[in-house]
Amino acid sequence: MEVRSRRAGDVEDVTHLAEAVRGLDGYPPRSPDLFDGPEMLAAWVALGDGVVIGHVALHRTSAEPVMTLASRATGWPPGQLAVVARLLVAPTIRRRGVGRLLLGHAVAEAHARGRWPVLDVAARFGAAVALCDSCGWTPAGPVTFLFRDGTTMREADSLVYLGPRPPDQ
Repeated sequence: MEVRSRRAGDVEDVTHLAEAVRGLDGYPPRSPDLFDGPEMLAAWVALGDGVVIGHVALHRTSAEPVMTLASRATGWPPGQLAVVARLLVAPTIRRRGVGRLLLGHAVAEAHARGRWPVLDVAARFGAAVALCDSCGWTPAGPVTFLFRDGTTMREADSLVYLGPRPPDQ
């Protein structure tokens, strides 16, 4: 297995990966701006035999309730946080360390940028919550927020997690 920075040519494969994960888990819940946008700091793909089997990104921000809770819990301003986002692992390759490896890459990049990694995960995604817990992330608390899903607004209950504090901070 190899992890490398995501390239423009990977977006189609990552989109197919997201569709497979969405079909099984309902995540990601929406598709616009999944893999690009001004909030993107960095992104990686995991490859198995040359095929994209995982993805993770690091964003500058997330929904306001997530950033407010994370900022309050860390004591750091939102501009010094980095949000781990779009963590996807192919359904056929799960429980083999791909998610843990990708999460580690995101944490290392956040620390290299002097930022504290945080993330939010829908409370209903038990496997993702278990991954955060097993990787030593600290729960900061729950948030509920509204987001547009197609043409309607819907509530989402999420758990906010704090990653490892950056060294020398």
